[in-house]
Amino acid sequence: MKAFILDKYKKNGALRFGDMPEQALGDDDVLVEIHAAGLNPLDSKIRDGAFKPLLPYRAPFILGHDMAGIVARVGSKVHRFKVGDEVYARPRDGRVGTFAELIAINEADLALKPKSLTMEQAASIPLVGLTAWQALVERADLQNGQKVLIHAGSGGVGTFAIQLAKHLGAMVATTTSTANVELVKSLGADVVIDYKRQNFENLLSGYDVVLNSLDGDTLQKSLSVLKPGGKLISISGPPGPDFAREQGLNWLLQQVLRLLSFSIRREAKGGGISYSFLYMRASGEQLAQVTSLIEAGIIRPIMDRVFPFEATNEALAYLDTGRSKGKVVVKIR
Repeated sequence: MKAFILDKYKKNGALRFGDMPEQALGDDDVLVEIHAAGLNPLDSKIRDGAFKPLLPYRAPFILGHDMAGIVARVGSKVHRFKVGDEVYARPRDGRVGTFAELIAINEADLALKPKSLTMEQAASIPLVGLTAWQALVERADLQNGQKVLIHAGSGGVGTFAIQLAKHLGAMVATTTSTANVELVKSLGADVVIDYKRQNFENLLSGYDVVLNSLDGDTLQKSLSVLKPGGKLISISGPPGPDFAREQGLNWLLQQVLRLLSFSIRREAKGGGISYSFLYMRASGEQLAQVTSLIEAGIIRPIMDRVFPFEATNEALAYLDTGRSKGKVVVKIR
């Protein structure tokens, strides 16, 4: 099968377009003919080698964490899906590879594709949808009437998280650039901070939750926005000891991550705030709940551009500019 392959870790390196063998189908696996794949900053970070010590990938391997397609074959123990079903997923760690014509995915990671979405729209959802769900529903337990700050509101996670937070009844503030103010307002943001003109830390206070996807400086400043008992959740790091334990990392890496996150954890604790790093996990069950919200018209996908499959490297380069609104997708079929 045709695929885009990472031969070696290299910052801004190009993936190789070539042939890879079709993956073996386990008893609990579903073979999916991929029609579209979503791109994420995580793809760029893995390509650049940022997660090399933390994730179990050995080159050469196929990159890509989001997909929508049609079931081509099922394993002997699969009962929830059948050949011909339209599905979407974020495959679990260790088994990614959606920049390809086919992928074998564990049944537990899959959900039926929302009928109202195209394949391209559906492929834009899984990683950002699951990230927002696990941050706001699972980790933050966001309640009606609470206040949440969602950084980078025009990005992939941000556009989804704003809509989910409004559905949960929260008052939503977000940061974005001047060009995207109207977009985030249209998604339901109550307070919009134009970071090119305003400093959010001077304007916001008394918040229950902050969802951070930006740099360490933004993470630090976000502490002042939260009230005692508030929750600072970061998807951009630094990872802490909890993440190290969840990933089963060796003792040395656990100590390294403990040191990397020590400063922010100490400062948060001093202000009565809980800090946690979130690295989302695959979940077909949660994705099915996301599907229900999409089918009900509560959440809509936000896409910037769709590239042809052969232009996957160009799509990654465009994503790396940081200027995309919502998601960038490649159309495979």
